[in-house]
Amino acid sequence: LVQGFYDRIGAEHRLAARAVLDRETDLEARMAGVLKVWIDVAVPYHEFAAQFFKNAADPESPLSPFSPESEHARDAAIAVHREVLAGSKSKVPDELAELLPELMWLAQMGLVLYWVFDRSEGSERSRLLAERGARLTSRGIALSRFRVLRPLVREVHELFADFLPGMAEMAATRASRKPGGES
Repeated sequence: LVQGFYDRIGAEHRLAARAVLDRETDLEARMAGVLKVWIDVAVPYHEFAAQFFKNAADPESPLSPFSPESEHARDAAIAVHREVLAGSKSKVPDELAELLPELMWLAQMGLVLYWVFDRSEGSERSRLLAERGARLTSRGIALSRFRVLRPLVREVHELFADFLPGMAEMAATRASRKPGGES
């Protein structure tokens, strides 16, 4: 049931995000808009969010967003971030184009965690976090056009892959899907 909920809220988010993705080309506006739309879609579930989080936070739980059971919902959410990036007017180095949507999704997971515990009126603090996080992320992506800073993006991705529960398995799954099994 919970996996079905993840799929449903993900589908609602993708549909609601269309308005932002169809009108915005600025990366910061696209990211902030997509993140704030997620909050809008999730509002009806805010009262129960802490209960979902208790199960999702368990790294052994199939309800974890990093679990193999959550792969479909996770991949769909990462695809939204891939579209955020691809439809922006920002220049993204090819060597980072595959890593960035996953990092953007991880930023969304941080926002979700904050939102679960946010009791501000209308989740205003979560919305502010979405805006400021989008600004910071878009600036970082803009700076990645400088070759000297690209290793920093890869290092951040590797840090998450090495230390977040389930990330190493996600990276291994992605690598096994590539021709020749190489990453």
